[in-house]
Amino acid sequence: DQHKLEGIITNLIKNALKFTEQGSIYCGYQLKQENERDVLEFYVKDTGIGIASNRVKAIFNRFEQADIEDTRAFQGSGLGLSIAKYYVEMLGGNISVTSKEGEGSTFTFTIPYVQKEAKKAEKNTSGLKSTHTSFSNLEVLVAEDDEISQLFFESAFENVFGKIAFVSNGKEAVKYCQEHSETDLILMDVKMPEMNGYLATEEIRKFNNEVLIIAQTAFGLSGDREKALAVGCDDYIAKPIKKELLFEKIKMHLEKR
Repeated sequence: DQHKLEGIITNLIKNALKFTEQGSIYCGYQLKQENERDVLEFYVKDTGIGIASNRVKAIFNRFEQADIEDTRAFQGSGLGLSIAKYYVEMLGGNISVTSKEGEGSTFTFTIPYVQKEAKKAEKNTSGLKSTHTSFSNLEVLVAEDDEISQLFFESAFENVFGKIAFVSNGKEAVKYCQEHSETDLILMDVKMPEMNGYLATEEIRKFNNEVLIIAQTAFGLSGDREKALAVGCDDYIAKPIKKELLFEKIKMHLEKR
């Protein structure tokens, strides 16, 4: 996935530039074997200020920048490395860092190296392409307060739906639906600030029974699906969301209608 690969490398290089005032930054890659499979291993190495050993594990955490005592550590939102990690894992790979305070850091990530036969790839994607075509006129609202999840949906839905809008809480979702009755589908996160997804769905159903609502939650706990259906959702999907399964659910409900 060229878009995600460029995003990973860009974020790692930006991070290296941010904390390297003098010296050098190197990046490169190699094809190698890992656990009996071919992988591409990329690295970004800098001679910057480095990371304390007791804070290395925190470097990929959202909004954390390892408590580095440097003014540059407080620039930006701290999402660059967590986005890189998220994209690497989406591509089926792993990311790690080795660092020594005052000497620099080396970020390394691997992704599977897969060569697909043209005919096989065409066969596997033909159904997905037809699905994308059937979704091209749909207007979709994603109610999601997590920035990483929003990035996932933005990437997953690229060139799939006619229009995509994002809101960050239940109140905004209700207001958007009141102002945009043409909305065809809502992906409703159940855990949001101000008003959760369950309450937002109940409010929306008071004035709109036509819009398709699929609840999404980070916890696939027993009873979640029943609770979502009880408040008016048409279906339920647990995170981490599999794009193919989500599209199947959407297609199934549209065909029912």
